[in-house]
Amino acid sequence: MSIKKLIGKVHLWLGFASGLLVLFLGITGCILSFQREIEDATQEYRFVEHQPGKALLPPSELRAIADSQLPGKKTHSVSYQKGKAALVVYYDFEPEYYYTVYLNPYTGDVLKVKNMAHDFFRIIIEGHYYLWLPPNIGQPILASATLIFVVLLITGIILWWPKNKSAAKQRFSIKWSAKWRRKNYDLHNVLGFYMSWVVIFIAITGLVWGFQWVSKSVYWATSGGKPINEYYETLSDTTKASPLASTPAIDLLWDKVRKENPAFTGSLEVHIPENKKTSIEIASNPDTDTYWKIDYRYFDQHTLQELPVTHMYGKLADASVADKIRRMNYDIHVGAIGGIVGKIIAFFASLLAASMPVTGTLIWWGRRKKAARKVAKPEPQQQARRLQRPRAVKA
Repeated sequence: MSIKKLIGKVHLWLGFASGLLVLFLGITGCILSFQREIEDATQEYRFVEHQPGKALLPPSELRAIADSQLPGKKTHSVSYQKGKAALVVYYDFEPEYYYTVYLNPYTGDVLKVKNMAHDFFRIIIEGHYYLWLPPNIGQPILASATLIFVVLLITGIILWWPKNKSAAKQRFSIKWSAKWRRKNYDLHNVLGFYMSWVVIFIAITGLVWGFQWVSKSVYWATSGGKPINEYYETLSDTTKASPLASTPAIDLLWDKVRKENPAFTGSLEVHIPENKKTSIEIASNPDTDTYWKIDYRYFDQHTLQELPVTHMYGKLADASVADKIRRMNYDIHVGAIGGIVGKIIAFFASLLAASMPVTGTLIWWGRRKKAARKVAKPEPQQQARRLQRPRAVKA
């Protein structure tokens, strides 16, 4: 058996092993490509008219209003964005829940209380990440399927590679005038070749979440051999805890960050400390279409002093090239790194990736039927040779 035939066998059986999962990941990826745009177009409660000169309610007041809607739930964060409703987010793991309260940041009016467990896109995300299974089961399954898909991309390019110039002509274009079997073959091979150069980035960024060894390897390669600085929790100094001030610490720090950059027009998110040990995190994003540019700042909730960090989720200015590439992982995965054009490319790449198991199965099925017909009905030349053979003479 030649090397190329062996690669073809590997490509076939790995395709069977991962086909349904690749189809599933491709379709759910298409749905998630334009999540933000669809939500903005269909959910009016997400928007509030910007009112220049009118004061925004501080985080503590918005939190108090939202708490009245969800008594007993743990507040995670309060976030602001120009022209958008303020969000107060609640979630916990034991018991598991996730809610978002939408409020008018000027008046405190409650616009929507949303159980994210019933949110359409949240359901799709849970499927895309975990296959709607417990994370420790679903994530390895989908990560393994993605790893197999990367091998399929590599073996597919090897099988696609033309032997000579005349063969190269048909490798780059689809013969639309041909019969459907040939068109299906071209759709699998030609579109598969073009798609592979985009999908490889989507697949690798997915593997960064799926396997720690991939995450560390990518960071090691992009940092010139340095290990990744793992995220760690930043703690406040409880020995310096003082009696409660008249103004809550989250309000003081929110106001401080806003005054440091009065021309800021992005999003600002204040994370509520869970207990007396945790710090107050404030995340400011100048580009609300992506996530990699966020400045993460941490403050002691008792002294209000800023706490330095050495991991990648600190200030953008302090991030290394490898840190920035790791921060871009989600934005690359969904195509947001390239704006609306990038999202369109990611959408069609995911759609084509989803079609690969279908067109590949049709190719296999067609060859299987063709081989069966050859066995059932000998070729004319074989029949002729059989007729020419002398029959045995009976004694």
